[in-house]
Amino acid sequence: MARRRYRRKKLSLTSIILSIILLLIIIAGYYVYNTYFKEEEPFIEAKGDISFHFVMLGNEYAGDCVYVKAGENDILIDAGSNTSSIDDIENYLNKYVTDDKLEYVIVTHAHEDHIAGFAEENGSLFDLFEVGVIIDFPKTESTSKLYSTYQAERSAEVSLGAKHYNALDCYNNINGGQRIFNLSDDGNIKLEILYNYFYDHDASTENNYSVCVQFHHGPRKFIFTGDLEEKGEEYLVDYNDLSKVELYKAGHHGSSTSSCEKFMSAIKPNISVAQCCAGSVEYSDDIKKGTFPTQSYIDAIAPYTEKVYVPITIDIVQVEGQDTPSDTSDDKYDNKGNYQLLNGNIVVISEESGVMVECSNNATLLKDTAWFKNYRTLPNDWKVA
Repeated sequence: MARRRYRRKKLSLTSIILSIILLLIIIAGYYVYNTYFKEEEPFIEAKGDISFHFVMLGNEYAGDCVYVKAGENDILIDAGSNTSSIDDIENYLNKYVTDDKLEYVIVTHAHEDHIAGFAEENGSLFDLFEVGVIIDFPKTESTSKLYSTYQAERSAEVSLGAKHYNALDCYNNINGGQRIFNLSDDGNIKLEILYNYFYDHDASTENNYSVCVQFHHGPRKFIFTGDLEEKGEEYLVDYNDLSKVELYKAGHHGSSTSSCEKFMSAIKPNISVAQCCAGSVEYSDDIKKGTFPTQSYIDAIAPYTEKVYVPITIDIVQVEGQDTPSDTSDDKYDNKGNYQLLNGNIVVISEESGVMVECSNNATLLKDTAWFKNYRTLPNDWKVA
């Protein structure tokens, strides 16, 4: 009996040794794969005096997330599209944020595709990065659990030393907020908080509560309006001194509710990025007309620029002669990566010599992509390459 017990122990020890060897082989294989075979998104250097990075979010759903490198300042505007995007955002930021600190976080409004990355218990971006200043929306009608989680995560960050202001405090220069934040020692780079009429008036849609900001690099301007819709855009023109901008983040992901003529004629954008998945049926099943970026957005911006960029497109397949997304699951949270690259991560760089666009996949204009040629109509102002 003693010998049998000893032989069982020997067999168990052998199993342990074999398991350890197998684990080491797996670890070594993983290392070799990641080092030599895995295709990583090309790294785009954050060069220039200021650069704006439109970050891919790891799924086929609309969501805003813009990283801004301004001098020594690391700035994040929104963190959609849902909590599954947190890893993708963190991985992107880790390439640029060398001290684990975001000097500014701007949260435009309380919709999931803008706040989700800040609203995960014990794992939000507030947990992953130190934050200096948080600027968010003065008004909301949201009662969602996600918004409550965002509030709790924000409060926890404030308890650790972050400053928190709403956009109205900033615009009015009260309660510690500032209308203008200098982002460089020479005052050449600035963050301006614009006045949105719906900061202190009721709106019929949560989108119109969006925080609106403008960056300045010398005489150049770069404008971000969250999901502000037509009425809010009209007020934005009425209450602010707006003029031509180098970059316009397409309002509401390039939907038909934004980019109204009054606003476009005021800002006359030179470049526009629609942070969406072209053709995703998340909000509309009308691929030819209703999906982002919409034909109405394209028609609205066409008189001012053809430099329109979109990161990704839905994976479209032919089903009985009709264009249909290849994944028709109702559970949007479990389906990551069901898309194809258009431009990939999009970076707009402003330096002394001018403004340029670099992309992790390619810098093809939207109008020259196969997706556009299949699903949108070329405006008269645009020519095909």
